[in-house]
Amino acid sequence: MPLHVPSAPAPALRSVLTALGSPTAVREARTSALRSVQGPLSPELPLPVHVLDRITPARTAPLTRLAAWRFLIRSESRAVAAADTVLTPDGWAFSHFFEGPYLASTELAVRQAEASATPYQARLLSIPELYMLTLWLHGDTDADPAAGVPAPSDVLVPLAPAPPGIAAHRPHRVADLLPVISLRVAPGPLLSSA
Repeated sequence: MPLHVPSAPAPALRSVLTALGSPTAVREARTSALRSVQGPLSPELPLPVHVLDRITPARTAPLTRLAAWRFLIRSESRAVAAADTVLTPDGWAFSHFFEGPYLASTELAVRQAEASATPYQARLLSIPELYMLTLWLHGDTDADPAAGVPAPSDVLVPLAPAPPGIAAHRPHRVADLLPVISLRVAPGPLLSSA
């Protein structure tokens, strides 16, 4: 399999396992699918979630930061929820469970990436200014999954729902997609009061 899914920090995984073992955490989760599932639940497909903090002109590297580790929560053969962990002063800690369209979209994008002949390291890249989440296929499979910025040759696969005009599940090289994104979030012209 050319897709490399990095190992999450052990404390992040432990915090999700602890939350899954807590009837209170599961019962109070805002995920009806998680509350209603029967049988064992397991956290799988750990992905580092990076946030694009500032979109810069195409000639400079974008600024990103690691914001979370996300796990898909499986019951038997299907994902029923996801869990995020965040870095606190005491280390990685469970943040919350959630569900929604990004679960199936993430699974689909990962399956598509696994079919590629090119080896990649799987990550997620969030672009808050566009309410957009992408599967980030990083070309350096040995890189620290918590560090780095998207290289021009890396691939971004927008997850559904994608912003209008950007096709979900269509792979784009970073060098091709970031200019489109930067145009979307650039401030518009000032209106004159003439």
